[in-house]
Amino acid sequence: MTLPARVTVYEVGPRDGLQNEAGAVPTEVKAELVERLLDAGLPVVEATSFVHPRWVPQLADAADLLTMLAERIGDRVRDLPVLVPNDRGLDRALELGCRHVAIFGSATESFAQRNLNRSLDEQFAMFEPTVRRARDAGLRVRAYLSMCFGDPWEGEVPVEQVVAVGRRLLDLGAEQLSLGDTIGVGTVGQVGPLVAAFEAAGVPVERLAMHFHDTYGQALANTYAALQAGVTTFDASAGGLGGCPYARSATGNLATEDLLWMLRGLGIETGVDLDAVVGTSAWLARHLGRPSPSAVVRALATGAS
Repeated sequence: MTLPARVTVYEVGPRDGLQNEAGAVPTEVKAELVERLLDAGLPVVEATSFVHPRWVPQLADAADLLTMLAERIGDRVRDLPVLVPNDRGLDRALELGCRHVAIFGSATESFAQRNLNRSLDEQFAMFEPTVRRARDAGLRVRAYLSMCFGDPWEGEVPVEQVVAVGRRLLDLGAEQLSLGDTIGVGTVGQVGPLVAAFEAAGVPVERLAMHFHDTYGQALANTYAALQAGVTTFDASAGGLGGCPYARSATGNLATEDLLWMLRGLGIETGVDLDAVVGTSAWLARHLGRPSPSAVVRALATGAS
């Protein structure tokens, strides 16, 4: 099967990667992280989240970060995606001139209750005005869908349930849907059928992205299966940082460097400088006081600064 000639690496490290840190990372370090990742050629870098600080205190400096980034990279800061959980989060994003936002939904009842304090159906009533207002203001909207392969409370999630929820998020007005293996239990045999089910439901593969976690060491294998299915956008986190604070078994986002190494070996273009990303993750690991979880970073980072 023919693989894509080029893919988009959607960098989520500054938001998804840092939200699960035990301690607060200085705003200055976050700003430098974003700038380094942009300089490395990553086409999309998700900067932060406007979730209430009570729930994710690690990202309480969202407004300060965007203000600092505006001083460093100018108007480009407005195109950095930010997560907005609801209308209040969107208000803050609009005040700062953001042009790209994301919402975060759940494919299961259990996670919707724990992460959103809403039922599976109630989440759409919460998202609808946020997406509508964002689109009316000319913003791009992405939708994340969590627990697409398995849920720690419900087990394996039926494909038809994932497709039904994902379709509703797209119908609200999201332009892209990122399918999340939040706890990393997905396997190669599940990836192709899920993509095919979305296509059968009228969702072009071009509107899908994949968000894999490496909890069980399956992220790269699942990525290859998604490439075979025609997916061309993959979420990844520099250094393999991150997880989900509301699902304890959700560890280890797919490392950007591990993804880039595999894609380079396949001859797939990304426009990203692997060495620059490795250097950035090695630099961040020193700030965090521990080695990078990424195997490629550990292999290549000797002498990186």
